[in-house]
Formats: sequence, structure tokens, C-alpha cells
Amino acid sequence: MEQKLNKKDNQKKRTPKKRGKKELPITGILVAVVVILLAILIGMIYGLRSQERMEKEQKEVQRETLQAGRETEISEKGRTEDFETEDSEAETSSEKAEAEDTSESKKENSLKTEKSEQTVNGESETAETQSETESESETESESETEPPLTVAIDPGHQGSWVDMSEKEPSAPGSSEMKAKATTGTQGSYSGKAEYELNLEISLLLRDELEKRGYRVVLTREDNDTAISNAERALLAYEEGGDIYVRIHANGSDDSSVSGALAMVPSPSNPYVGDLAADSYLLGESILNAYCEKASFSSLGVQYYDNMTGINWSKLPVMILEMGFMTNQSDDLRMADASVQTLMAEGIADGIDDYFVKKGQKSES
Repeated sequence: MEQKLNKKDNQKKRTPKKRGKKELPITGILVAVVVILLAILIGMIYGLRSQERMEKEQKEVQRETLQAGRETEISEKGRTEDFETEDSEAETSSEKAEAEDTSESKKENSLKTEKSEQTVNGESETAETQSETESESETESESETEPPLTVAIDPGHQGSWVDMSEKEPSAPGSSEMKAKATTGTQGSYSGKAEYELNLEISLLLRDELEKRGYRVVLTREDNDTAISNAERALLAYEEGGDIYVRIHANGSDDSSVSGALAMVPSPSNPYVGDLAADSYLLGESILNAYCEKASFSSLGVQYYDNMTGINWSKLPVMILEMGFMTNQSDDLRMADASVQTLMAEGIADGIDDYFVKKGQKSES
């Protein structure tokens, strides 16, 4: 019995031990699961809180940005209003200033009117002088924009080898016939041919006139050109000349005769009588300046109505007989290069003087 009891007791004692061994693993698993769940739950809670904090921070940043933008708009509106106010004030002040200026100008005009009514003759003459001065300055400024004056120069005659023996009318419609051109005279002491001398002086004159701003037309630039006296006069006109200056040298059977002279048409010339006055002024201006500059004696301005080159001209025309190639002093001086420079300058001075007197050029 006791053995049985002991066996039962032993069985009883052993039974709890077996139960304990079975419950421990389950409890551990449950605890682990609970711990894991708690950890997950805590992590989720922490994550949600951190997300809420981030959203709150973002919202606060957005609010601050919006608030700053509003403040900026408000400040800009305030500045715009200030500027508009200042502009309006400035416009108002300018309008006031203009009104004051207008009133002052009206006062000044009334004062000027009263003064002008009280002006004496001397003051009115001063005003007229000022207006004339202004008109003269305007005329000068206009002349600066105008095309240059054109001088047509005819170096008389041409080489002896150029046959110009055929005849042409001495004037338009005239029955009188004359040789188209001749070779001219020759220096009794220098041996220089007149056509040579005439071309030398004409080329120097061209250079001098161009320096002074003129446009120059030459009827010939060498001694070989075959061109008649009538054709030269027409060429001067067709090339736009304002005046026609013919360069020649003189000759005489009397070797004692010396000096320079100018040939021009007379007022009674049936072909170019309408050019007589301007031609005389041109001849006188050139002769006087030439004789003064180159130290030649003057034989004055003389009328010639039988010269083909004059009668065919459509411009104020003159012939300058520079000196007598049959006179020793005149001949040798005209052949001297240094004197030739003075001769060209003197002719140019006379052309300047003519255009000044005609009001076509201002005094330099």
C-alpha cells in the first residue's frame, strides 16, 4: 500500500513538473510577442508624433512666408502711394511754377511792350542792326552748303603744229569769218611761245583757285588740243562756269610798250551787251589785283567787240593781256617762275574781289 501510495505521490509530484516544462515556452513567446507589439506601437506613436511636429513646422514656415509676403506687398503699396503722392505733388508744384512763369512772362512781355513803345530812334536802329547781322550770318551759313563757284579758264592759242586755219563766225549769226585759233606771239627775249606761257599761268591759276575752294574748268590742258575760240566759250558755259577768264600775252611793233590790260565787251556789243557791266567789273577786279601783286603797270580796262572768244560767251568774260612779250622787262619777268607764282596769285585775288563785290563770296 505504501508503495502504491508512494507511487501515487511520486506521480503527483512528477505531474506538475511535466506541466511546468510545457508552459514556459508559451509564456516566453507571448511575452516576446507582447514586447514586439509594444515596441511597434511605441515606434508608430513616435513616428506619428514626429510627423505631426514636421507638419506643424512646415505650416509655421508657410505662415511666416505668407506673412512676410503680405508685409512686403503692404510696404510696396505704401511706397507706390508715397511715390504717387510725391509725383502728384511735383506735378502740382510744376503746374504752379508754370503758372507763375506764365504770369511772370506776361508781366515781362507787358514791360517789354511798354519799353518798346518808349524806344528811341537810336535803340530801334540797334535792333535793326542786330537783325541784319543775324540775316548775314544766316546767309553765310547757307553759302557754306551751296556748291562752289566755278571759274572757267581759257589758256589762249595752241601749238603751232595744230592746224586751226579753218574759219568760224566771229559771233553767233555774224557773216564775219575769222580763223578758229592762232598760235599767238612769242617772247622777243625769252624765246617762249605765247601758247606755252598762257598754259603755264593757267595751270598755276587753277591750283591757286582750287586751294581757295573754287571749282575750275580749263578749255585745254596741253598744247595739242584743237579747239576753236567759239568752242572754248561754249565749253565754259556748258561746264557750269560762273565767269570766263581768258589768259593771253600781248605784242607790239613798239618794244617800249609795256604793261597789262583787260579786254571786255562794250555795252553796245550786239551779241553780249547784256554781259558788259559784269564783264567790266570782272576785268577791272582782275587787272587791278594782278598789277598790284605782280608789279606790272596797268593800261586799264578796254572795250573790244571784235573778239570771237568774247562774242560767243554766255558768261561774264574778260581777256587779261598779262604783259608785252615784245618788251624786254615784261617778257623776262613773265618767263620767271617766281614772278609767275605772283601773277597767278594776283589773278586769283581779282577773282575773289569780283565775287565779293557781287555778293557771291564773303571777304576772307
